[in-house]
Order: sequence, then structure tokens, then C-alpha cells
Amino acid sequence: MTVSTEHFDAIVIGAGAAGLMCALTASQRGRRVLLLEHTDKVGAKILISGGGRCNFTNLDVRPERFISSNPHFCTSALSRYSQTDFIALIERHGIAYHEKTLGQLFCDGSARAVVAMLVAECTAGHVDIRLDHAVTEITRSDAFHVTTHHGTYTAPALVLATGGLSIPKMGATGFSYDLARRFGLRVVETMPGLVPFKVAALVTEDAPLAGVALEAIVSLGPHSFRENILFTHRGLSGPAILQISSYWKHREAITLNLLPGLDASAEFAARKRARPKVLPQTMLADLLPARLAQALAAAHLPATELANIPDRTLAAAAHHLQHWPITPDGTEGYAKAEVTTGGIDTAELSQKTMAARRVPGLYAIGEAVDVTGWLGGYNFQWAWSSGYVAGLAI
Repeated sequence: MTVSTEHFDAIVIGAGAAGLMCALTASQRGRRVLLLEHTDKVGAKILISGGGRCNFTNLDVRPERFISSNPHFCTSALSRYSQTDFIALIERHGIAYHEKTLGQLFCDGSARAVVAMLVAECTAGHVDIRLDHAVTEITRSDAFHVTTHHGTYTAPALVLATGGLSIPKMGATGFSYDLARRFGLRVVETMPGLVPFKVAALVTEDAPLAGVALEAIVSLGPHSFRENILFTHRGLSGPAILQISSYWKHREAITLNLLPGLDASAEFAARKRARPKVLPQTMLADLLPARLAQALAAAHLPATELANIPDRTLAAAAHHLQHWPITPDGTEGYAKAEVTTGGIDTAELSQKTMAARRVPGLYAIGEAVDVTGWLGGYNFQWAWSSGYVAGLAI
């Protein structure tokens, strides 16, 4: 069977957030752009993000809220295309949005509006979007030759925008990493990020905690996050847990402060003086969810009135509640991870253009690169920013 060969100025592989932004930016500069997607839809992760409302950016984006082997790498792209720039695009398309918490911006309606906006911008630039086009081979001579089951396409510029390994059921693969290695680029070890922990020690039948949620401070080394945590059937989840997971390495202990903003030792002593006849689980239930209070009282305090409990015992229990060390057994893996940490080494790329330093015409953007944002719209902003600067450079 004879297959066709078509020529473009740039081929972008991956029609997610970064790929769409790169394609629309380059095309609106007059470049002829081919956008290849191996699944049957564009923007699949956009559609499911934020509970279907797409947490598309954050009002407080700054470089220190991104994780990378080179923490300064993201600064240039984020400054050249900021959250303000993307908000202006959203507003130009009449998409209503609101701030939820901690600067997180969500669509009032469906995430489909964001995908429709990006597709409309691609259409304005005459981007050639082709779905169900899985790449089978890529070679490079005078140009890049990209082969799919539908034909071969050539271009002097090739953009890797296929994301990371998170959520494989949506088609995530290690394509960008494999291709980068083939072209001699280093890849920083990848790990699931923004992912729940498995903690077998918390999963007990006699004191089931699954479903208990509360505000807490979760710490690991110099990093701390104060948001909700959630006890699950497998261990721990919730925003603060997801945040710290991106910094976690196997066998490291995290620390939970279940009573943030309190001097727990002084609080327990005051309650003993005020209500000496109260049982410890009753005291804790005033401060914590009932099931958690019962479990912690049973584990750390005698089942007797506060008046009978020595001050040092109460102080030790208070210390534990504010410095509870937990060593996760692992994470729930890429299937439940929102992002992938690690990726194509930033030392291989120009921070101004996202171009590979040693492979002319090759670019890498978005989650494929060793740049991972915090929870709350940061990773989408990195997709918009890195896609934009690459689109400008092509």
C-alpha cells in the first residue's frame, strides 16, 4: 500500500494542553503546523481536570512552586507567558471562571469550554489536527520524518508534547522519554507525583479511618503544606498529601500535625483543669473528627478520666498529634498520579525556547520535561507557558 508524504513547518506530537498551546502559537505566526494525537480526542486530561471544571491556572504562580533538578529553568517561560496572559485568553473567549481556594482558578461551567477555546485558536491558525495517529517511527536527516499508519510527514521542527506517565488509562505513555533518549538526551528518573500514599499501618478493621478528613500540616524536610488530608482504604490522600508526595522518596517519613495553629500540650492541660471528669476520647472529639479522636485516644491515652492521667502522658500524646511520623509503604502509582515528576533533563534544553541544545529542530514541552508544579493549576500554567515559548521559537 502506498502512503502519502506531506511536508509541514512543524510537527507537534501530543494534543494535550502544551501541544495545543504550542500548535496555536506557531500557526498564528504563519507556520504550517501538524498536530498528531494517538487517541481519539484532544485535551483529554483538560476535560477531567478539576472535577470536570479545569483548574486552568493559579493567581500565585511563581518559579519556587515548581520542582525540577534545575529550579530556575521554568522562570523564563513563566515570565514570558504568565497566568495573566492565559486569563486574558480565557476572558477574550467569554469563559466565566472563579477563584476557589489558594489562588486556584476554575471554569464556572465545563472544562469543555477550555478545550473548545484552544481548538478554536488552532482553527484560526489553520493547524492540521489529526486524531488516532499513533507514531510508529521517527527518523531525522535533513528534516524529521514522522511515520504513522496513515502516512509519513516531514518537518524541520518536531515538538514532543506527549506528557508523562500519569493516568495510563487515558493513553499516557513514556513516548517522549523514549524518543528523547534515542536522540541522546538525558532523562531524569521519573516518579508518580501528586499521588496518594499507601500506608498499611493505617488500614485496620478495629479502627477504620477511611473517609475521615481534616485540615492538617504535612511536612517533609523543608517542605510543608497546610490543607486537608483524607484517610483512605489504602492510606492517605487529600490536597496536602498530594502536594508532599511530589517531594517524597521511598522509605522517607512524612510528619503530620493534626492540630495546626494550636499549642496542643497547653490545650490538653487547660482542658484537664476545666473538665477533669472528661474521658480523653471526648476531649479529642472536640478537636478532631470523632473516629480519628477515638482511634488516637485508644492508641496514646489510658481509658480513664483526664484527672487520672499524668500531665507528662497528656503532653506526650499532644506532641504525637502534632509530630506524627508516618513512613508510607509507597504511592498508588501512575494510575492515580496527577502528574509525573522527572522527565527530559532541563540541562538538555534552552529555557527560552524549549529547544534541544544538541538536536537542531527538536523541542520538548509540558509534562515531558523535568518541571513539575504544585497542585492547583500550576502544571497547566507550565503547559501554557512552555508551549507558548516553543511556538514562538519554531
